[in-house]
Amino acid sequence: MHLREDIHDFLNTIPEYVTVVAATKYVGADLMRELYQNGVTNFGENRVEAFLEKYENLKDINPTWHFIGHLQRNKAKKVIDKIDYLHSLDSIELAKIIEKERNTPLNCFIEVSINLEESKNGVPYMDIDSFMEEVFLYPKVKIVGLMMMAIKGDTHLDIKNQFERLRDLRDRLEEKYKIKIPYLSMGMSDDYKEALEASATHIRLGRILWKD
Repeated sequence: MHLREDIHDFLNTIPEYVTVVAATKYVGADLMRELYQNGVTNFGENRVEAFLEKYENLKDINPTWHFIGHLQRNKAKKVIDKIDYLHSLDSIELAKIIEKERNTPLNCFIEVSINLEESKNGVPYMDIDSFMEEVFLYPKVKIVGLMMMAIKGDTHLDIKNQFERLRDLRDRLEEKYKIKIPYLSMGMSDDYKEALEASATHIRLGRILWKD
């Protein structure tokens, strides 16, 4: 596996205001270093052990670290004070761990279950208000955005509509609580274009960045 040869041309198709978070689950530190040198400086990991290894290996370049996978509570304290962004805040129990283990406020995306898939994590969209109100009690949990994953296999319009539901939910929460929630983490290699059309600010891209 190696970096796609037209990486600069590809990145130029992404609006400047959008943060490309490289989903680096299947690549090692050397390839991540090459990606960093080509302008992608935000890395997203979803496994604690892999993150810790890469974190140590890449201290010299000091990338911006995002944890984008489900964070098990029994492993959370290992990474909470090392990451810059958590994209998968989905429980009050995890918020409590952040409050206890974090030295400074942590930028968090609330993971929202828009489609209520049983196999996926996330706060059910209809419970988001009560969840937000409880999270407000923890000063070290800094809510900066919402995150979601779309159902695969639908039409372009269907996928876009899913992302728009998250955007509309964010807008409603901002209005209700008189706060700013500036970021929307949505869209991966298969559906990032629909996410961009629906106002994504962070797209989590994996295999589209690489070539076998």
